[in-house]
Amino acid sequence: MKSIVLTRIDDRLIHGQVVTAWVKHVKGNRIIIVDDVLIKDLFIQQVLKMAAPSGIKVDVFSREAAIEDLEGNSNSDERIIILVKVPQVIEYLIDNGVDIKTLILGGMGARAGRQRFHKNISVDNDELECFKKLADKGVQVLIQIVPDERAIDINKLI
Repeated sequence: MKSIVLTRIDDRLIHGQVVTAWVKHVKGNRIIIVDDVLIKDLFIQQVLKMAAPSGIKVDVFSREAAIEDLEGNSNSDERIIILVKVPQVIEYLIDNGVDIKTLILGGMGARAGRQRFHKNISVDNDELECFKKLADKGVQVLIQIVPDERAIDINKLI
């Protein structure tokens, strides 16, 4: 298994906070975006790759391709950040052997069917149930927008 230094849910994926704060904080040098819809949108993939700082490799994978990549031979210099939009992707990765112990919940914006959960985070019923399942699997889910902000354990809010 490769070295995963950060797993984060943020529906904006690569943006200022990820690039300027989290990449530096965890000394990440590769970002893997796991999104079964985005894999079909080559234009947005290029935009996301251009948004990453120089020297940071960005890959966009389907769930299955991400598992295959993460199970591959480890490059000891690689420090991987996994970015997804929803918790169900993380549950799928874990259920298929990806070792994720901590999940940082960044931004999940308001949209139809979601209710405000905490500050800038909105969830629907399925997402909330998924967070409960992740906690039951031993995953520590923390709300933390930027690294220097105090993390909040999601279990205190559920």
